[in-house]
Amino acid sequence: MTKTHEVLNQPPPLVDVNLFASDSTLAEAVQREGGDWAHDRIVSLGTLVGGETAQRWATEANENEPRLHTHDRFGHRRDEVEFHPSWHELMRTSVEYGVHSLPWTDPRPGAHVARAALMMVTSENELGHTCPISMTYSGIAVLRGHPDLMRVWGPRLLSTRYDPSFRPASEKTGALMGMAMTEKQGGSDVRANTTRAEAASIPGEYSITGHKWFCSAPMCDAFLVLAQAPKGLSCFLLPRWTPDGRLNAMYIQRLKRKLGNRSNASSEVEFDAAWAQLVGEEGRGVSTIIEMVQHTRLDCVIGAAALMRRATVEAMHHARHRCAFGKRLIDQPLMRSVLADLLIETDAATLLAMRLARAFDRRENDPRERAFARIATAIAKFWLCKRAPVHVCEALECHGGNGYVEESVMPRLYREAPLYSIWEGSGNVICLDVLRALKKEPECRDALQTEISETVEVPEESAARAWVERMAILLQASLFERAGRGSEAAAFQASRLSGTHTFGASVLPSGGVL
Repeated sequence: MTKTHEVLNQPPPLVDVNLFASDSTLAEAVQREGGDWAHDRIVSLGTLVGGETAQRWATEANENEPRLHTHDRFGHRRDEVEFHPSWHELMRTSVEYGVHSLPWTDPRPGAHVARAALMMVTSENELGHTCPISMTYSGIAVLRGHPDLMRVWGPRLLSTRYDPSFRPASEKTGALMGMAMTEKQGGSDVRANTTRAEAASIPGEYSITGHKWFCSAPMCDAFLVLAQAPKGLSCFLLPRWTPDGRLNAMYIQRLKRKLGNRSNASSEVEFDAAWAQLVGEEGRGVSTIIEMVQHTRLDCVIGAAALMRRATVEAMHHARHRCAFGKRLIDQPLMRSVLADLLIETDAATLLAMRLARAFDRRENDPRERAFARIATAIAKFWLCKRAPVHVCEALECHGGNGYVEESVMPRLYREAPLYSIWEGSGNVICLDVLRALKKEPECRDALQTEISETVEVPEESAARAWVERMAILLQASLFERAGRGSEAAAFQASRLSGTHTFGASVLPSGGVL
């Protein structure tokens, strides 16, 4: 082999960093918002997912995508999804740490905050596997209002033992949930669904026939499904196996080839008289499943914040070790300004995510927190999910060409970033939901006004996006103030509320914080 040159001026791998302990903004927010009792658990997970082994799991799970087996070798329907062993390690870790269930198994004050921190640090390592984790967490929120269903499914959904075996849930040590709402002709307009539900002879049992254009995580043990019943669109629990041990008539037609989220399986499915149970009242499907949607929207906020944090940390690590024009990148004034801007936006996202989690903790007993959670989750979901792709792109640019090659984690973060503005409602759908809440639930407007100490006027529909953006920024500015982050609060307000900010990085006032 011809010797060319010594490798110089390249940063070392960023490994063996505790993703929680190294994030002072997140650690302080967890304490302030009431989740500090889980400190040791979060530190432990932060150590694990910041290590070289877990980072390798993340890489391998995304490089070795799920495979669908529709039939066995004899021609029988199989409908099973096969995953790389590293996917199972990621899933096992999140389940064992209770990321899918903590607020339901240990519902002390601050449980949603503690769980949000766990979700954030595991998402910083790998986001694809958090889809079934999030849907299980959110699905339990729905089933808790239905004791008969919870009695059957609760013990396994709440279990911290990961069991990926393909068999009836009654034979497993743990179970997971997915969802199937979207159809090809309707998209976000679920009332246009054509999947039919026909009542069986036993009350509460139905036969489901139709298709779903997106079924998330089809390897799960049960799904919340929307279908048209005699009284209108209704919500159903549809398991992979029927109570008598037969494989249910849910047929996976294909797995989606996606821009990102490649470790996770998303699919198209057909139901041919599949067995299911009614959840809630017939004809009240949207209002039933909205509890799941509210929790998954919270996880969109957490996921976007996690993407921003990981991208920023990677950019800062690179800049600390890379030299150009006689200086380290981090000592170059313009690069330092870019990194400071990325960091302040990352901190703002983290503060907002943790404040929302606190509202989820308190909403059952505090009407104002319930109203705040209702309106602020949608606002935060819209804004952070819009910012994540731009933020990750700016952080990628800090690496130059090294950030654009697949050996870097940056391309995976970049592909993942657009997902959260689509999942659980695109930007327009979310903004319309905010307007609906403001008009129909005046307590939501009151809660928002109290939080930001500013009068809230209901905007026209055409101005909804700009209005929601401003509300999100005001919320973040108020959180910086209440967290006692004076210099960051001043920089954030001067850059984001001055009317001149373009949301390109490096627009902090002179001498921005880093």
